[in-house]
Amino acid sequence: MIADAGLQTLRAALPAGGQPVTVHVAYSGGRDSHVLLHWLAERRARLAPHRLGALHVDHGLQPQAAGWATHCHRVCAGLDVPLEVVAVDARPTSGESPEAAARAARYRAFAARLAAGDLLLTAHHQADQAETVLLALLRGAGPAGTAAMPPRRRLGAGWLVRPLLDWPAARLAAYAAEHGLDWVDDPSNRDTRYDRNFLRHAVLPQLAGHWPDAAAALARHAVHAGEAQALLDDLAAVDGCTETTLAVSRLTPLSPARQRNLLRGWLRWHGAPVPSQRRLEELLRQALVAGADRQPCLELGAHAVRAWRGRLYLTPQPLPPAPAPQRWHLAEPLHLPGGGRLWATPAVGDGIAADRLGAPPCIEVRFRDSAGAPVGLKQRLQRSGLPPWWRGQVPLLFGGGRLLQVAGQAPLESARPGQGGWCVHWTPPADAVSVQAR
Repeated sequence: MIADAGLQTLRAALPAGGQPVTVHVAYSGGRDSHVLLHWLAERRARLAPHRLGALHVDHGLQPQAAGWATHCHRVCAGLDVPLEVVAVDARPTSGESPEAAARAARYRAFAARLAAGDLLLTAHHQADQAETVLLALLRGAGPAGTAAMPPRRRLGAGWLVRPLLDWPAARLAAYAAEHGLDWVDDPSNRDTRYDRNFLRHAVLPQLAGHWPDAAAALARHAVHAGEAQALLDDLAAVDGCTETTLAVSRLTPLSPARQRNLLRGWLRWHGAPVPSQRRLEELLRQALVAGADRQPCLELGAHAVRAWRGRLYLTPQPLPPAPAPQRWHLAEPLHLPGGGRLWATPAVGDGIAADRLGAPPCIEVRFRDSAGAPVGLKQRLQRSGLPPWWRGQVPLLFGGGRLLQVAGQAPLESARPGQGGWCVHWTPPADAVSVQAR
């Protein structure tokens, strides 16, 4: 029954009809991934017309890595499964754990190799799920964290699927013995300095000695936490988490717990990390008390949350620098660094007077940091409708050393009736468009 459930999980993730896709097994050479690969190779007819393949990642961290890749090639050849070996740089950055660095490098490599609709299968099982739940609990995580590993989630252009998530570790061991499988042993998996290894070798065996079904119970908790989190996500959507920018007025009538849930949901919906409880409370406090003239900012890694005029904005961190000035010949559109585009159409009695632009017509495109201080520029940028931190991205159109137009606004002096002119149009960068969608 367990094996059938795993196959159902896999088949449910495969596209119905259309072009065949590739089902990639993440094959480390260890016991668990060998069981998954062998189990699927025995059932490949039930995957038709989809293809079965294997991916092996060389993290470059162990001297035995070349031997492991050779072992994987031998096993895959025996099973008639094509194998691709991918080398990655898994060295941790400052402050990053070796486990996290290796995992991030591995999944980047996997995601890069998935075509649309492809599946990546990992051999995570019930004991792995129990470890993940315990790690989340020890971090003080809520339902989103203790929901642990879902059976299926998006990865790149395809899907990550865990068909063995309901398999007890003993079931994998029995399968490997029954089929005479051989595998490589990564010595780092026994190093209890790493959190997961400590739980695997020192904690879970103690729990199982007193509670034989501890791993299964913890895995069930993950299912319950996932259902609870789904309900919280539904509530956050009702409260407005899908909005591009979040109105503070959405938060004020809610209870404190519901305010926090809305903020968490809004950040997750837009791909930003959820901060700790303490930092979330600080963000909430700043958002609720910020006056119209204040712009509090909370940094969240590669993102920041900024408050302005009663709304919360999610921006890159750091903000992109203002583009360098450049000359623009109006006959062709101008694609701006960081996104955005300028283009011009000829007109009569409208736009910038053509006699100010020369022949062929040309404009100098500047930005606030390179524009000097033309009279009234600050007020004109305020009228752009963009928050202060995006105003440095507004193109300023100059001719003969004079400011002729702020992109998105009317020219300072329009062409007279009957006079030739150029109407300049501006598509802002995607991020700037999103902050204007209020």
